[in-house]
Amino acid sequence: MVLARFQDGSISFITTCLLLSLMSKIDWYDQFVDLGHTPDSSELIALFYFEPPEGMSIKESAGRIASESSTGTWTTLTRMPPRMKRLQATAFEINGNFLKVAYPLDLWERGNACQLLSGIAGNIFGMKGVENLRLIDAKLPARYVASFKGPNYSMKGIRRLMKVRKRPLTGAVPKPKIGFSALEHAKVGYETWMGGFDFVKDDENLSSLPFNSFDRRVKMLARYRDRAEARTGDIKDAYVNITADVEEMRRRADLLHENGFMFAMVDVVIVGYAGVQTIRDHLRDLGMAIHAHRAMHAAFDRNPRHGMTMQFVAKMMRLIGVNQIHSGTAVGKLVGAREEVMAVADVLRERNTRARDNILLDQDWGSIRTAFPVASGGLHPGLVPDVMDIYGNEMVLLVSGGIHGHPKGTRAGAKAAIQAVEAHMDGVTLEEKARSSIELAQALEKWGHLRPK
Repeated sequence: MVLARFQDGSISFITTCLLLSLMSKIDWYDQFVDLGHTPDSSELIALFYFEPPEGMSIKESAGRIASESSTGTWTTLTRMPPRMKRLQATAFEINGNFLKVAYPLDLWERGNACQLLSGIAGNIFGMKGVENLRLIDAKLPARYVASFKGPNYSMKGIRRLMKVRKRPLTGAVPKPKIGFSALEHAKVGYETWMGGFDFVKDDENLSSLPFNSFDRRVKMLARYRDRAEARTGDIKDAYVNITADVEEMRRRADLLHENGFMFAMVDVVIVGYAGVQTIRDHLRDLGMAIHAHRAMHAAFDRNPRHGMTMQFVAKMMRLIGVNQIHSGTAVGKLVGAREEVMAVADVLRERNTRARDNILLDQDWGSIRTAFPVASGGLHPGLVPDVMDIYGNEMVLLVSGGIHGHPKGTRAGAKAAIQAVEAHMDGVTLEEKARSSIELAQALEKWGHLRPK
């Protein structure tokens, strides 16, 4: 509190009384709520869903959120520098169980994603002052956004690397996802490439294992990639999982680079924001891109009343520099409704993300490049049009079990998926396309338009 003083330096009687009154209170959470506050463009705005505990008002719970995520503590204090008032977060809008909190920009270290999360996604989730709390989105000020590097390639840049102009990029994980030797993995990859796919992908739990070491897998994949490129005339690459401690990730990235790969896969939620920022810089120096697997995301984004949303995770990952991140399908085997999938896609692909009620806040991305959403999880050729109806062409389409389970094998399965993409882009049904595309016809005979559960 700023004290009013007379010219001789003494404190006014009225102000002294007010100070003593405040100090005599046990808590001061109400000081963090101002429903008349209008944020300016320099403030960071967070959107929460929250539920107060039994016996606590919704306004008091909101004040605790703003307090704990900024300058507050559980009790009143006897001394505070005047600047403290200017650094307080302000709960300024309460709409049912939805809350907006404005944070002064000086609360956040530029370019430090970890420090941001320690505030708006930190202790507040463990408070008794909330029964449930979910961070939905945050609108980041232009000066804050500008302190991050973002992806080193835009979506257009990735397309130029792969020389794929219009259709979705395509890839597949050898299935089962774990258990193949390095040579077996590479041979499945070769069939995937020869069927027309761009990428072969490790899955989230394949790293360097006794039956399939990372180094041997890279060398085997490079050998079969070169063979596929020579026979098809197309560029082929792989998302090989480098996830480990940071120094080992650097070593693995170097090995991928030495073997001519342009991408590295990272389990970004597991590795953490600091690890992703560090390896992003290393990959940038190598001219490589990050394919981000979101393994473990559902541990905190699946509950609609608590945790944080996938669209916010995607926002942070674009900010710190991934080029592609898994975003769901809405029609495959994993949870995630169409509304969520579209929100994630908008966060990644738009130059200016448009607000959606209680789902997204406006976001001007400035010079931060775009990133690809990745559709994956329980897809097969019969679902390709459904996924493309949601995403359009600007995505990475991963069809794994749905090509390897094709009655005629992986190569035929990949061809069937490509034929399904062509059908959608040409505006014809899969059944029409299948009349002249035997692989697609065989896929439809097995799966039809089944949506896995």
